[in-house]
Amino acid sequence: MARTGRQRRSATARQGAAQAVDGVCGGRSLADVLPEVLQRVAPGERALAQELAYGALRWYPRLAWVLEQLLERPLRKRDRDVHALLVVGVYQCLATRIPDHAAVSETVAAARALGRRWAGGLVNAVLRRCLAERADLEAAWQRVETALHAHPQWLVDAARRAWPGDWQAVMAANNERPPMTLRVNRRQGSREAYRQRLADAGHAASPHPAAGDALVLDEPVPVERLPAFDSGAVSVQDAAGQQAAALLDPQPGDRVLDLCAAPGGKTCHILEYQPEVASVTAVDHDERRLGRVRENLERLELEARLVAGDGTAPEAWWDGRPFQRILLDAPCSATGVIRRHPDIKLLRQPDDLLSLPGLQARLLAAAWPLLAPGGMLVYATCSMLPEENEGVVGAFAGARSDVAVHPIAGDWGRAQEFGRQILCGDAGMDGFYYACLGKQ
Repeated sequence: MARTGRQRRSATARQGAAQAVDGVCGGRSLADVLPEVLQRVAPGERALAQELAYGALRWYPRLAWVLEQLLERPLRKRDRDVHALLVVGVYQCLATRIPDHAAVSETVAAARALGRRWAGGLVNAVLRRCLAERADLEAAWQRVETALHAHPQWLVDAARRAWPGDWQAVMAANNERPPMTLRVNRRQGSREAYRQRLADAGHAASPHPAAGDALVLDEPVPVERLPAFDSGAVSVQDAAGQQAAALLDPQPGDRVLDLCAAPGGKTCHILEYQPEVASVTAVDHDERRLGRVRENLERLELEARLVAGDGTAPEAWWDGRPFQRILLDAPCSATGVIRRHPDIKLLRQPDDLLSLPGLQARLLAAAWPLLAPGGMLVYATCSMLPEENEGVVGAFAGARSDVAVHPIAGDWGRAQEFGRQILCGDAGMDGFYYACLGKQ
């Protein structure tokens, strides 16, 4: 990075966004790379850098296709950073209200900061051609599925197979900006009372029809502007994720296990939903991510036992006493939450669908002996793909005589043979799957 004297210059918004995109193209999650990048961006440009990074990744399959049409020859692998900057530049030209001259000139300046003389000229030429040929490009991508829907082809195909009548609506919902949905802490007050506090602070919100603790903000705001956020009056959680506590329905005196618990939103909601549980044990294999669970518990003044452990090998951490309720929020493709995590479009690969159902089945089989007779296990994923959902639950229930799959009544999602599926966009929610398994 360029320096003036002994002072390192802060990165511009375009540089920061390109670095984030480059990191994701290199296999890192946006959640990991973006905070590091923003620390190097001038404070006044961080919001723009974040917007450009998210937008470039949200539309990446389309933007990459556009670049293929505009580049006379592909860039070399070692020039991945230039490619990332071009993606950010094309995003500005095609999908933002940034003035054309600013999109070009600022991105060219970011290219020159890379220290390669040719990069600035290339970026200038490509972006000017993009602007000149914008109408032709928009017409052309209507005939290319990956560009039209801005999803990799394997995911377009998987969605079409799974949801032949809904897949296009799901693709469109995945490309939208997600709403900011709050979970009101019922231990501190009612949803309507907190809605009034929001209104008094100038923030309009509506109750979500499918989740009793959920409010949907008309406009997103930083959490520090939410009334009493620091003292635990409210948390940020999509209405789809808020279904877990109600389905689990823990009773006073129950021992509850939250398996694969990080970052802890559902753990905390369980404790808010039923303050008189005997205990909640939150297990996750990633000790670093358990720190997020701890932070959430502390802010909400809640208590749970945190365990860094392998869910497929509970003998290493289980005390032998059965649980009356188990939530298994299984690792999955996360194809139901792409609108919140657009990097999934780049990070997930078709081979994941070969390995993930096996892991999910092992977790389910390992958790089942920990459940007391008469108890309830809720299996959950944020996937829209049946092989991770009904496929796993159906195979498990079919192989055991002590499993009763309980129907889920509700006016949300879509009833399946086993459980209930929410597709992204249903009632404004993220995509989730739930199944309730009773132990006979």
